[in-house]
Amino acid sequence: MTEHNVNPTRRAMLAGAAAAAMTGPAAMAQAPSQAKTFVLVHGASQGGWCWRRVSDRLERRGHKVFTPTLTGLGERSHLMSANVDLDMHVTDIVNVIKWESLEGIVLVGHSYGGWVVSGVAEQILPAISSIVFLDAFMPENGQKGLDLNSERSKAEIALALKKGDISRPAPPATTWNVNEKDRAWVDAKQTAQPIGVSLKPIKLTGARDRVAKKTYIRATKYENPNFDRFYAKTKADRSWRTYEVPCGHDVMIDMPDRLTEILEEVA
Repeated sequence: MTEHNVNPTRRAMLAGAAAAAMTGPAAMAQAPSQAKTFVLVHGASQGGWCWRRVSDRLERRGHKVFTPTLTGLGERSHLMSANVDLDMHVTDIVNVIKWESLEGIVLVGHSYGGWVVSGVAEQILPAISSIVFLDAFMPENGQKGLDLNSERSKAEIALALKKGDISRPAPPATTWNVNEKDRAWVDAKQTAQPIGVSLKPIKLTGARDRVAKKTYIRATKYENPNFDRFYAKTKADRSWRTYEVPCGHDVMIDMPDRLTEILEEVA
């Protein structure tokens, strides 16, 4: 049967079916209603590599994603020096935003990255439309890393200072309760963490709290009293959105699908 023999009603039905096929759930999974720009900041001893699963998913859905590696870590570990501190890491991210002319970004900080994104918000607040703390630190003005570090981290930093070292070894992936099949991969990728990032007080004026959209995500299978406290504080504040995810600390590795969903919801 040729097309000119199809009656008008039948033709309309076929056209409607074709439109439905193009705009149904499968198509929606690949085409978000509005593309966003994400800047994903990793935590201690890691690098941009840890976001690969999430960045791939976001990019397939039409978003733009930046996963910069902080100075002295990951593929930039050859730049490790005594000069690497929190200010330098804040500048790493601020400069990506400036030189890429990014606006309306979703800024995500994981773990130690919470320190970094808090500092970034102070310098480039107008560029941030949404800020996300992913099982991350939320420091207050005048605090330094040592004030909130775990006892393990404090002991490692104290030993490094005693020996005159500028970094401390990366902990095994089991420390973060990474899923068993990915532990060898994470162990192979992690690098030493510069101790300078924990020694200098951060200067904050509350810029992160002035971001229009604010989110805290807590990984429930990783024990950390600080993160429990930050989660409880944000959950009690109606200006914040909060989520729980049933996995270890490296949510982007353990549950990339769920994290991608959340990031799109809060973008």
